[in-house]
Amino acid sequence: MRLPTPFALLTLAAITLAACSKPEPPSIAFAPYEKGYQSKMDLAQVDYKYPIAPAELAKITPDYLATLEQEQLDQLYARLAAGPIPDGAFDGRILLPRGSSGKFRLTEIVGGFAGTALHLKGLVVEDIGETLWRGKVFFREERVLRNRIEDLTLLKKAGLVEGDPKKMSYAGKETWLLFPAKLYCGQSLLDARRESIIIDYFFTDEIPGYQENPDYLAGRRGLKVRDEIRMIRPGLYLGRAYLDKVFALNFTLYDKATDDRAREDFVKTGKVQEDCWPGTQTRALVAAAKP
Repeated sequence: MRLPTPFALLTLAAITLAACSKPEPPSIAFAPYEKGYQSKMDLAQVDYKYPIAPAELAKITPDYLATLEQEQLDQLYARLAAGPIPDGAFDGRILLPRGSSGKFRLTEIVGGFAGTALHLKGLVVEDIGETLWRGKVFFREERVLRNRIEDLTLLKKAGLVEGDPKKMSYAGKETWLLFPAKLYCGQSLLDARRESIIIDYFFTDEIPGYQENPDYLAGRRGLKVRDEIRMIRPGLYLGRAYLDKVFALNFTLYDKATDDRAREDFVKTGKVQEDCWPGTQTRALVAAAKP
């Protein structure tokens, strides 16, 4: 019998380690649904019949969320609570809505509004997500949020920036912290049974540090943006963005330091600080997800 060479053993070990390092996908059940709206289960029933264990919430990643259809993201969001209002910098990722075919269905959701808002002067939302937007910075004590922008090229080409906006100092680095918004707890536009953390740009021009160009784009004279977020686990939030109260897209916010620090305790207890009204329907966090 021929023994494997040292090189072959090393290769096998590398493959094995790579396989072991791949995150285990969460075991999350979803209520059955079809294309028609009438086939979809009431969100209160989804919350009751399909609870999610903290250990499964701990396995969720932005990559996993990107594989879900919009109805699944809606069902997941409805089973979450707001958690604590974040503080500090979070990395962001845009998740465009997907239909049952797996294709993006953003135009289907927002209808004709997409032509004027999401493709404003040739600036499409995919470009914003991949090139311009890097996440959000929460100033919890001030109840203010600002968006982390690292490249203004696209906005300048579209003629939406005049001059050179001032940079702000954050964490020892000079960066653009633009599009300020107010932070508060408020009613979710998807699920009114419990509050979400609201990121409201409507009165952005009243916030100290407001810069007319380009900050006006998100405000009441622009796209009238209103975001809402709920916590998947400490350090990871699922968000929904609305343009003039019309749903546009999903996004995630992630802070690895908070996740690493609080994950173990969250898995054990399922408990976190709730800054917003958690509603009257009890969330069965500690129960295993039903098949």
